[in-house]
Amino acid sequence: VQLVESGGGLVQAGGSLRLSCAASGFSFDDFGVGWFRQAPGKEREGLACISSTDGSIDYADSVKGRFTISSDHAKNTVHLQMTGLTPEDTGVYYCAADGFAPRCEYADEFDYWGQGTQVTVSS
Repeated sequence: VQLVESGGGLVQAGGSLRLSCAASGFSFDDFGVGWFRQAPGKEREGLACISSTDGSIDYADSVKGRFTISSDHAKNTVHLQMTGLTPEDTGVYYCAADGFAPRCEYADEFDYWGQGTQVTVSS
């Protein structure tokens, strides 16, 4: 099982970025998947997740209305479209997955993690 994130970078406040997470060794169709952020000095935070049971989507309040998670089943890839970025969105963004109905609020319920991609938002 491998997850590889891409798409991070430096962006000005108010800008947008699109992160991608490509999976190998398993199908996102069968796994719950989520995007997490770890800001300097803070705990890892679940931002957006797709449920493995019913495909429902959860967003953290901090990103609701600004971030959109989506999956491309043909490419076995999950995306995170981020708009209206602020300096508070700066951090390392991780893609994670698990086959046992993980909950977005609990990072430790996700067994598989990518290496992370840095997002820096300048003011």
